[in-house]
Amino acid sequence: MLGTAYGVGVGPGDPELITVKALCVLRQCPVVAVPGNAVDESVAYGIAVAAEPSVSQKECVALPSPMTGDRTHFLTVQRTNASVMERYLDQGCDVAFLTLGDPSLYSTFCYLRRALEEDGYSVDAVAGVPSFCAVAARLKMSLAEADEPLHVWPGIPEEAPRWPRGNQVIMKAGSALGGLSGLLDASWQVGAVQSCGMEAERVFVGWGQMPEDASYLTTVLARNMRCGAPTDS
Repeated sequence: MLGTAYGVGVGPGDPELITVKALCVLRQCPVVAVPGNAVDESVAYGIAVAAEPSVSQKECVALPSPMTGDRTHFLTVQRTNASVMERYLDQGCDVAFLTLGDPSLYSTFCYLRRALEEDGYSVDAVAGVPSFCAVAARLKMSLAEADEPLHVWPGIPEEAPRWPRGNQVIMKAGSALGGLSGLLDASWQVGAVQSCGMEAERVFVGWGQMPEDASYLTTVLARNMRCGAPTDS
């Protein structure tokens, strides 16, 4: 019998935010796969071990996940990663692939799932707490109220966009954070958290606190204070 591959969301950083279901899957899987070049360097692995120490006693494998705009190369790497996981699945071993936040949101697991399913393997996902939910709690801000829409961006746009009506979540803001004031005017309530729930956490509230740069794992929450009206920035 073939094993099952699981995409396990470990949440944004705080080990206490891992779900009970994620812990159950981590305990049952004899093999744990992590994105990156080395297991011990994986942020997701560190969170998982802090929440469930038995993870450190399992067979763990690192799967490269290059930060590249070359989509062809990226997909080739993920196809190779899927093949590595399939070797364990063929032996009847369940494999847990760890991912920060939720495995369905801007996650490497999305590509692995596709490759594994194309090859006929059983794949499941274990939902995790997205970073922007933890950031909203940390900032004591609402993500959306009443009929307000919520829009999620994978990074800060290079050019000033026509922001859609509602509130904006900007993930992976990184070194471009300092330029955000040129894209959002003072009518927006803005906050950001770097490495939410981790030792390197930094909290920025309002325009005056926004640094010129921040780490890759920085999420911005911008609430439109014009009563939900559309805006051109």
